[in-house]
Amino acid sequence: MSNTVEINSEHLRELENEAIFVMREIAAQFERPVLLFSGGKDSILLVHLAKKAFWPGKIPFPLLHIDTGHNFEETLEYRDNLAKELGVELIVAKVQDSIDQGRVVEEKGVNASRNRLQTVTLLDAVEDLKADAAIGGGRRDEEKARAKERFFSHRDEFGQWDPKNQRPELWNIFNGRKNMGEHFRVFPISNWTELDVWQYILQEEIELPSLYYTHKRKCFNRDGTWLAYAPFMQLKPTEEVVERDVRCRTIGDISCTGLTLSTANNLNDIVTEIAASRITERGGRYDDKRSEAAMEDRKKEGYF
Repeated sequence: MSNTVEINSEHLRELENEAIFVMREIAAQFERPVLLFSGGKDSILLVHLAKKAFWPGKIPFPLLHIDTGHNFEETLEYRDNLAKELGVELIVAKVQDSIDQGRVVEEKGVNASRNRLQTVTLLDAVEDLKADAAIGGGRRDEEKARAKERFFSHRDEFGQWDPKNQRPELWNIFNGRKNMGEHFRVFPISNWTELDVWQYILQEEIELPSLYYTHKRKCFNRDGTWLAYAPFMQLKPTEEVVERDVRCRTIGDISCTGLTLSTANNLNDIVTEIAASRITERGGRYDDKRSEAAMEDRKKEGYF
């Protein structure tokens, strides 16, 4: 039986209050915000916080999911059930449509991924919806490029981010002014750590996709990273598909979502595992290993 972990409820309440304040600022300053929903724990947390921020009313903005076409089935099922349960509008923009329209070219080869292609689909969706703010679950502890970002992250008319041109946020005063065609990415849980997220999920008893808990899955090891096997994936001659007890620590496109060998099958065990881990959350994300500045390059192009 798992030992019950200790939770600093006061610390979590401060983070919750801060995130709710940012959520309400979004509703006050922007006319057409959307909440970027991936089906991962951070976007699920955002939905939970938005529900609290505007209770007893409904969440006042739609969920926008950028569907790569290579998502885990468990993620899509959870997404649809959550939107139905909350009665919130769900908008799905598909990378496959961007490919069919010639907006992007699908990668080829063993390392092919649709993860980078999401940028064009996302920017097109933001433009089509005339969204002036896109709420994301980015946190500063995830990756060094995200550590540079403010709560309100300005994007120019091309959807691009300039890390050298960010607005001050003294005393939690957020400047959402923009010109025609520009928009903001807003990150209400910027100051949360991965452990904070998991402890809050445990405290609030938030339901998650089964992918986050240990389960048996066919997978293979590529350059030290365990990846889930899917029929569309091309294997190297030296790679072998085996069945392992694994769980997801962070969820994205199947082609780049690293799996963790684990026995953690409940929230207590996951919190204990994360607290003891010396590997960062995105340490298993295969797409981040393409270059030293992979994340920052994608963010400058308009990525999440």
